Amino acid sequence: MAGLFITFEGGEGGGKSTHVGRLVQTLERRGIAAIATREPGGTPTAEAIRDVILSGAVAPLGAAAEALMFSAARIDHLDKKIRPALAQGKVVVCDRFADSTRAYQGALGNLDPKFIRELERVTVGDTRPDLTIILDVPAATGLARASARRASAPVDRFEAENESFHAALRQCFLDIAAAEPERCVVIDATQPPDAVEASIWSKVSQRLAAAGLLDKTPVAPKPVRKSSKRKEARRS
Repeated sequence: MAGLFITFEGGEGGGKSTHVGRLVQTLERRGIAAIATREPGGTPTAEAIRDVILSGAVAPLGAAAEALMFSAARIDHLDKKIRPALAQGKVVVCDRFADSTRAYQGALGNLDPKFIRELERVTVGDTRPDLTIILDVPAATGLARASARRASAPVDRFEAENESFHAALRQCFLDIAAAEPERCVVIDATQPPDAVEASIWSKVSQRLAAAGLLDKTPVAPKPVRKSSKRKEARRS
């Protein structure tokens, strides 16, 4: 049986990596094989490309060059990690995917939509998310969270953009959700983390049940949440 491909999207500071981790823990407690991954990244080659992109070294070359770099990382990620896991019947939970390229480089980079669609066709093919969770926060809130998370670490290529950029980015993700309501779910990420987690599980469990992946056996006790200052994985 093929697995299920779930992606998390949204602007800065929405809590994507936090909730990717929480969801995978919940799946594992229910006896469902799952892996967490991220974009750009997920494989050694893709992680190396990530470092180059987030350093800002590619930015002077323009949005098209950035989109191509993201796509190169995505090809390796899909071939070496995502597709093999799905073929094994696992649930793959990914922090960012092709929607981020649509939003960051496509809409905000003013690239021709035909270019983005063709790039996605070649790169992604039929391996498209079964469910996309968009964690929505106002730009100012997300940037404040990202700043607190980052502490003294350097600002990456995208966090360095101004608030108007991030407000436009938020709208890009909401537009994607509106265009594909059968795939995308928007969740208010200004809620407390446990409330966000519950909202996510409500949507995910429906898809798991429809795919025949939701185990009816008793669930292991939920671990007590401990406060953590772990950084959220950034950017795809």
